[in-house]
Amino acid sequence: MAPAKTLLTAALLLATAPAFAETVVAQKGRAFRPAEISVSRGETVIFTNEDSYIHQVYVPGMFESAEKAPGENYYQPFTISGTFQVRCRIHPTMKLTVRVR
Repeated sequence: MAPAKTLLTAALLLATAPAFAETVVAQKGRAFRPAEISVSRGETVIFTNEDSYIHQVYVPGMFESAEKAPGENYYQPFTISGTFQVRCRIHPTMKLTVRVR
């Protein structure tokens, strides 16, 4: 294949490749907003602390973030299909259901 044609083919493949999606979940009012989301496998969920105090996120046996101050974000990819309950250790009543398809 000619070099120009190879470059064109590579450029077209990159242009049509799906980008990984991101979903934003706010931590506000001592709650996850929204309280339930569905994402595709491989998608990243961005947890944004919109409260005036610290938060944290975890799924037992899967991941656990450090404490995040107001205005900070935490990025967590969901690479396994299933339904997961995300919690905050600081505020145990906070619950988020994540369905990964």
